[in-house]
Amino acid sequence: MSKRVGLQTTIIVAMLSMIGPFTIDSVFPAFARIGVQFGASDAALQQITSIYLFSYAFASLFHGPISDSVGRKPVMVAGMAAFTLASIGCALAPSLAVLLVFRAVQGIFAGAAQIISRALVRDLYDGWQAQRVMAQVSMIFGIAPALAPVVGGWLLAIGDWEVIFFFLTGYAALLLALITFGLPESHPEEKRTPLQMGPIFANMRNVAADGPFARLAFASSLGFSAQFLYIAGAPIFIVRLLGLGERDFWVFFVPMITGMILGSYVNSRLAEWGHSQKVASIGLAIMLGAIALNLGLTSSPLATQLPWPIVGPALIAFGMSLAFPILQLTMLDLFPEKRGTAASLQSFVSLLLNALIAGVVIPAVSGTVFSMALASAAFGITAAGLWAWHLLVARRGA
Repeated sequence: MSKRVGLQTTIIVAMLSMIGPFTIDSVFPAFARIGVQFGASDAALQQITSIYLFSYAFASLFHGPISDSVGRKPVMVAGMAAFTLASIGCALAPSLAVLLVFRAVQGIFAGAAQIISRALVRDLYDGWQAQRVMAQVSMIFGIAPALAPVVGGWLLAIGDWEVIFFFLTGYAALLLALITFGLPESHPEEKRTPLQMGPIFANMRNVAADGPFARLAFASSLGFSAQFLYIAGAPIFIVRLLGLGERDFWVFFVPMITGMILGSYVNSRLAEWGHSQKVASIGLAIMLGAIALNLGLTSSPLATQLPWPIVGPALIAFGMSLAFPILQLTMLDLFPEKRGTAASLQSFVSLLLNALIAGVVIPAVSGTVFSMALASAAFGITAAGLWAWHLLVARRGA
């Protein structure tokens, strides 16, 4: 693969990875206006996020296995076309119920491109090159959660909340064109499996029952949840707990996403070093230190005084971003012939967990900044423990 084609593929995959954060985060500044128009409570508005994540999670079980059978590009093209139409439906929704229906449709098809793009990267690259590309994708991806709510705030200055969904429509149409004309097919016919539900479900069972896969899938998912708790809870954390406004989301997202980008950058620079497990362990150790700092700050008189409630989440994001690409690649390498299935199942675990966080955990723990820090700590500590368990079992096996 030439450098030009490789760079083009990396950029497109990174843009695909941004569709999820943009679909979730750009809508946050509009929650108050949607609530006023439809007479919805905070708990009802949280379902705008959670129903998207639930549908994304369950649909993600099938995107990867289907791509193992018919190829990566056909599934990505069909998914992004349907997502574009669903975004139009959201913009034209006359009630909260209809909006939630189209959010569910968005979730069903968003993963077709975002999830399969990970398998595509591993199809095209090996070893440290795969780690570097995944880290570069994570760097660009990291911009999205910081940029999306800011863009959402800007769009609200020129129109009402519907403008945000028309923006998502345009972005999805651009991605559809880039997939169609800019990405190679990375899964040749000779490597494809039969498109039959029996073998698909059998592959799912085999992957899901694998102990190392389960440990790595939950380690990466729970580690990301330590920071996603703050991302999904941003409307409550920023507006109600910190007392900021609908155009102040950048105060939180810029430092946090800077941490994500720096962590991914350091990972990419260390890729040729070759000690990927050590890098992941260092990243998770940094995350644990950040968790301890966050608990200390949020239990002190500085709990709601900027910048202190922002410091802990930003450092948590740095540590997890340093480890995340390695956890993902280690998991995919367990099943070289079923990478699509492995990527789908890991995404299912992560998205189901994130949907529960958005719809159940956040309403329960968002009373204070300290209670949010405690919940974040529980996710991060469990993730680090699972990674330590995986390393211990691997060394004993060796």
